Amino acid sequence: MATMLVTGGAGFIGSHVAREILELGHEVVVIDDLSGGFRDNVPAGAIFVEGSILDRNLLETMFERWQFPVIYHFAAYAAEGLSHFIKNFNYRNNLIGSVNLINCAVNHNVSRIVFTSSIAVYGPAQVPMTEDTAPLPEDSYGIAKRAVELELQITQRQFGVDYTIFRPHNVYGEMQNIGDKYRNVIGIFMNQLMQNSPMTIFGDGNQKRAFTYIRDIAPMMARAGSEKAFRNEIFNIGSDDPITVNQLAAQVATAFQREPRIAHLPERNEVKIAYCDHEKLRRVVGALPSTPLAEGLARMAAWAVSVGPRQGLPFDNIEIERGLPPSWRTG
Repeated sequence: MATMLVTGGAGFIGSHVAREILELGHEVVVIDDLSGGFRDNVPAGAIFVEGSILDRNLLETMFERWQFPVIYHFAAYAAEGLSHFIKNFNYRNNLIGSVNLINCAVNHNVSRIVFTSSIAVYGPAQVPMTEDTAPLPEDSYGIAKRAVELELQITQRQFGVDYTIFRPHNVYGEMQNIGDKYRNVIGIFMNQLMQNSPMTIFGDGNQKRAFTYIRDIAPMMARAGSEKAFRNEIFNIGSDDPITVNQLAAQVATAFQREPRIAHLPERNEVKIAYCDHEKLRRVVGALPSTPLAEGLARMAAWAVSVGPRQGLPFDNIEIERGLPPSWRTG
């Protein structure tokens, strides 16, 4: 039995993967600063450390104590659109924090880092995007994720610390932070429906994405820490079935047995069409789980109703006001 580190394990994807790692028979230590996650998300049986990956002294203490063989790195502030307006915050949390972990991995002989990147690294590439598609991110979030990918590859060549990089997209499901108005469109829609507010859509709603149910991908991410087939590879991971945001809003409303009521907001700067090919991952694991969107939304809706609507805190550290969507302003 090994003791694995999961960063961001009180958040959405991290908490699900932490559960899967426990199911594999390992011990888990979670570090999370609770800026976007919840203490209740940390699975029973995991050791919880409240703190930030920006705290190098804390990380050093943890690595000395537990001697982690594998790091599962999910800690990030994953708001692509907002990242244009919080560049310093974005790079400190998503890049510098990751470098702190990489330094600890080298100095404490970690064997592998499993890193959750994003299809944001591709930018406006031709779809479906494959792992061979040249990355050209169009937002600060995607740039930070791509920089960490490159650091992991360089670190493997220089120091022998292996990596697995996953590029998920538009993941949804139970335990998502539905109170966050800057990210996770399904959570935003559900929170708005439970408050009897219209569902807000930027632009005409013809943006196209594929939406991924968390339980389809968490088990594979957990396995990636030890299985040879995942070693030093990059994988797209997620759903194969893109739909428009307008279609999504209608399906979310159906999950709540409501008629969709939409409020269109001014268009914002974002990639219009983004979804991926997953053939590479199929070659490694075989057939991929694929929960139908209606079924996944029904499960998430039942969970959302059980916890009720949430009032997210406004982001109070905006660095650039110019061009900030009015609905994101705090004052």
